Amino acid sequence: MSFNVALSGISAAQSDLDTTANNIANVNTVGFKESRAEFDSVYANSLFSNSKTKTGDGVSIAAVAQQFSQGSLKFTQNPLDLAITGSGFFATSADISERDLSYTRGGEFKLNNDNYIVDNSGNYLQAFPVNSDGDSSSVSLSTTEPIRIPETAGTPVKTSEIGITLNLPSDATTLDPANFNPNDPATYNNATSVTIYDSLGQSHTANTFYIKPENGSYTDTNQWITFVTVDNKAVDAWDTTTGAEATVTYDIDADGDGSADGTPLDASYTDTDGVIHTGVVLTFDAVGGYTGSSPANLAFEPLGVNGAKVLDAGADGSQAFTLNFKEPTQFASSFQVTALEQDGLTVGRLTGVEIGSDGLVKATYSNGTSQPLSRVAIVRFRNEQGLSQNGSNWTASQNSGDPIAGEAASGSFGAINSAALEQSNVNLTTELVDLITAQRNFQANSRALEIDNTLQQTILQIR
Repeated sequence: MSFNVALSGISAAQSDLDTTANNIANVNTVGFKESRAEFDSVYANSLFSNSKTKTGDGVSIAAVAQQFSQGSLKFTQNPLDLAITGSGFFATSADISERDLSYTRGGEFKLNNDNYIVDNSGNYLQAFPVNSDGDSSSVSLSTTEPIRIPETAGTPVKTSEIGITLNLPSDATTLDPANFNPNDPATYNNATSVTIYDSLGQSHTANTFYIKPENGSYTDTNQWITFVTVDNKAVDAWDTTTGAEATVTYDIDADGDGSADGTPLDASYTDTDGVIHTGVVLTFDAVGGYTGSSPANLAFEPLGVNGAKVLDAGADGSQAFTLNFKEPTQFASSFQVTALEQDGLTVGRLTGVEIGSDGLVKATYSNGTSQPLSRVAIVRFRNEQGLSQNGSNWTASQNSGDPIAGEAASGSFGAINSAALEQSNVNLTTELVDLITAQRNFQANSRALEIDNTLQQTILQIR
């Protein structure tokens, strides 16, 4: 019997050595979870034996249990490197359409030749579909799908509004708007420009010109005329109610009392082809504050062939824009533009992929836009130690319970760290001490076996 006890001890010590050696070997394996050999005493007794004098029958391996404690994070420069802080696993599938999922803590993901996010084994990272706002419509594992990064560029957006904040100098020289010529700087006081975009993403230059108006000896010092050109072609003020060119006038202040009491005059000019073009009148009060414009909505005519004839064939010819003067001023200082913006976008190329702590995957483009693609699924189990290990991955079993899916950083699900990897949770110092202990245990049981053998030999040699 003592032989069997010693042999069970040697077997248990060997399993302990194997477990510890495996932990040490995987000290640099991303997402690896250390194992622990757990032993159980073997004891057998019968009804006719005395339990008070019964010795044990050795030891057995009860389990080699994995320890799912958090590993430390190692930060990288790759945004597709992912680490989970807290509870949960990444879900992966061996094929695009396969629903037999495996689970991992190793986040060394990359793009394959079809632009899908995969791990080192080629398994596809699973994610929940999202809408244009980045919200998940479902957190069920049955709705997850592989993440594919689009190769196409961002969609262009045509300009519909130009926003300007500026100061117009109150002491500017007055000029006659009728003499305006966009190619002659002597016919206007100030000008600024901004790049706008048509429906195809083609860029165009929109210029705004500012004239302090005069009419002989009668001048309203608190009014300015604004003309607009796009690609050096005049774009007229537009009456959105009638769908035609607006009739714009400005009034002169004959007696200088601050009220318009002179004859209304056209805010227009005639180009070299004899075509009359209208602008916009901006009005300020006696302290330089903006009081309004005429026309009030600051709309301009369509840019296509039925309007300014600026856009090429193929672009949306009905495209029009409005000018939004955001708190302009007329102070006794120089002309200054403090804000100039427009809401159009050109075609963009893919410049990067961002993954947030909530798992939301966004594609960013060179035109400054971003598009939500999907949300990385996080899966947890009631009993993690009940999972069946398959290499660096795990699969669900009856002991682990069914997988429960959810969004990262919500409820009991851990958060996702992009450009980071979870290192092995193996403590090398502890493992080396355990290795010595297991070795001594093995030696001790070997010595017990040797002594048993010596005793047997001694007994057999008695004569």
